[in-house]
Amino acid sequence: MAELKRVGVIGAGQMGSGIAHVCALAGCDVRLHDVEPPRTAAAIAEIAENLERQETKGKIAVGAADEAKARIKAAKTLGDLADCDLVLEAATEDETVKRAIFAGLKGVLKPEAMLASNTSSLSITRLAAATDRPERFIGLHFMNPVPIMKLVELIRGIQTSDETFDMAVRLVERLDKQAAVSEDFPAFIVNRVLMPMINEAVYALYEGVGTVESIDAAMKLGANHPMGPFELADFIGLDTCLSIMRVLHEELADTKYRPCPLLAKYVEAGWLGRKSERGFYDYRGEKPVPTR
Repeated sequence: MAELKRVGVIGAGQMGSGIAHVCALAGCDVRLHDVEPPRTAAAIAEIAENLERQETKGKIAVGAADEAKARIKAAKTLGDLADCDLVLEAATEDETVKRAIFAGLKGVLKPEAMLASNTSSLSITRLAAATDRPERFIGLHFMNPVPIMKLVELIRGIQTSDETFDMAVRLVERLDKQAAVSEDFPAFIVNRVLMPMINEAVYALYEGVGTVESIDAAMKLGANHPMGPFELADFIGLDTCLSIMRVLHEELADTKYRPCPLLAKYVEAGWLGRKSERGFYDYRGEKPVPTR
């Protein structure tokens, strides 16, 4: 398989935008697609602003922003991804949604194209089985925010070929990231450790052990974490946190992974964190204020 020249990214949210950003900086032509076209246009505009900010701060070479911006184009339909060497799905963490995307790509991509998912918890083997090329399918789980975070989890399914894995390793190196290889277990490495910690913090709040502010302060000052668990949960998205905890609970059948009812209540209320302006903190004022 030749070097990747054109990368398709499906999903123009925070993760998909970040992946498009770093791929364009690394010299790949990028086609960004979202089921809602206005979201794609907004994402491309935001990527341009972020690239310009990086250049102004000296994080990237002079002229690199313009070169990267020129490489990113909107893909109006999945058919516009037909000539991509790699298509990476970065849609919402919902297996039904992801499987529908892969079904829509059947018969669209060229035979040698590789498929990847940015899933943070779902079975790569099971997702691969929903495609027409399970041997060319792999998990590429980027961390948020993608342009800043150095880690990418590499997860091969039972069908993933050595050629596909080797290509994924080379891509991660090209993006100036560090790969951590994980077995295909629920939530992989980072979220297998991180999400139960966040869930336990929610239980501590739910049971009255501490307040949002005291628990966040305790973990920042007592464990030297850069963000408290509630700040981090709001940044990630409470719906994503709940989804991952449910995957862990259902697939590992261990009560220690039971999602806290309070986390579920926040999601039911539509308080998803920063993206909805309310989560464990309220972000609608000048400074975040705890909501509990």
